[in-house]
Amino acid sequence: MSSAWAAVLAVGAGTVVLKSVGPVGLAGRELPPRIAGLLSMVAPAILAALVVTETFADGRSLVLDARLAGVAAGAVAIVLRAPLWGVIAVGALATAAVRLVS
Repeated sequence: MSSAWAAVLAVGAGTVVLKSVGPVGLAGRELPPRIAGLLSMVAPAILAALVVTETFADGRSLVLDARLAGVAAGAVAIVLRAPLWGVIAVGALATAAVRLVS
């Protein structure tokens, strides 16, 4: 198992623990708005970091290959408000096309 997947599993386990301990620790009290706002941004930030790491890294080096084209095409599909299956298909097709040409 790669260290990235170990990190994903650790974050997932931590999330489950925090979600189960949170209601007990807060005992019905509301979180301050600033902390609630920060907590709502943690999951998207971790997911974005994982995507960037898996797309542009190979060990400790930066790699720009066909995966970059797939992510860029997927980003364009998101901007054009394509459904999720469309974003995945566009990204996969762009990556396959670049790999076919190179």
